[in-house]
Amino acid sequence: MNEFISHSAEETEKFAQKLAKTLKAGDILLYEGDLGAGKTTFTKGIASALGITETVTSPTFALVNEYSGSIPLFHFDLYRINSVDDLYAIGFFDYLDRGGIIAAEWSENIPELENELENVVKVRIEKLSENERRILYDFRN
Repeated sequence: MNEFISHSAEETEKFAQKLAKTLKAGDILLYEGDLGAGKTTFTKGIASALGITETVTSPTFALVNEYSGSIPLFHFDLYRINSVDDLYAIGFFDYLDRGGIIAAEWSENIPELENELENVVKVRIEKLSENERRILYDFRN
């Protein structure tokens, strides 16, 4: 896995903006990380690079937030999802056909998910201190 150490939320967003420049429609970001690690902050950086001007918020209660940009962004919260069957029930896989990028928080709750998908970017964000984060990422096709 590749590693980046961020010293602030701003650095996390800037790094995500750089990573976003390598993404294309159909790519799926699978986030792992504890509460408050910076998954939504990372998504803000992705959104900014896609030209999205809407405020990006955690999709905790909505399950998915949709944003329009140069490429649509679908931001999922999988915290209360426990299986691939649950993903089918909420329409997760339908979003793959919509020509956007999926950013899915709490993907570690469904370990088999990665095997169901192509064009995956795994992103693990670890809290090192109040402001520092270790961002581990890996592209898998």
